[in-house]
Amino acid sequence: MTTSFEAFAAEHVTPLLRYATALTGDPHLAQDVVQESLLRAQQRWDRIGGLTAPGAYLKRMVTNEFLSWRRRLRRFAPLADDITTPDPTTAYDNRDAVLRAVAVLPRKQRAALVLRYLEGLDDPAIADVLGCSPGTVRTHVSRALATLRVDARVKGAL
Repeated sequence: MTTSFEAFAAEHVTPLLRYATALTGDPHLAQDVVQESLLRAQQRWDRIGGLTAPGAYLKRMVTNEFLSWRRRLRRFAPLADDITTPDPTTAYDNRDAVLRAVAVLPRKQRAALVLRYLEGLDDPAIADVLGCSPGTVRTHVSRALATLRVDARVKGAL
């Protein structure tokens, strides 16, 4: 039995926004990505609502929308660099440094990290979401972590 789109959206919008924010590094862009994905899902809800895991399907839609977002925008600014006052606590400063470091990673590497460490998915599940092989997922994660390590050593911030 399928649920109504409105009930589904109300239940899943917060986790989708959290996921999209982790992918984009920008809560406003995340809202746009989720809104576009939900709009497309609503138009096809008769088919999507009958799937066994419509939530997973929507997460894949959000991932694909994020990965294709660059095609529509000429330039993507990961996080605002014009922040004049730093966060008052070290924890927030560290979090911002990590988000900035992750934001400059290539999109597939960033998506692989978010799916692995935020969503807790394993390689085959990540491969399914990204549309690649599990070996490619391991390569994306490995390269992303190596880049973050080098960046941390250079900046000494992490």
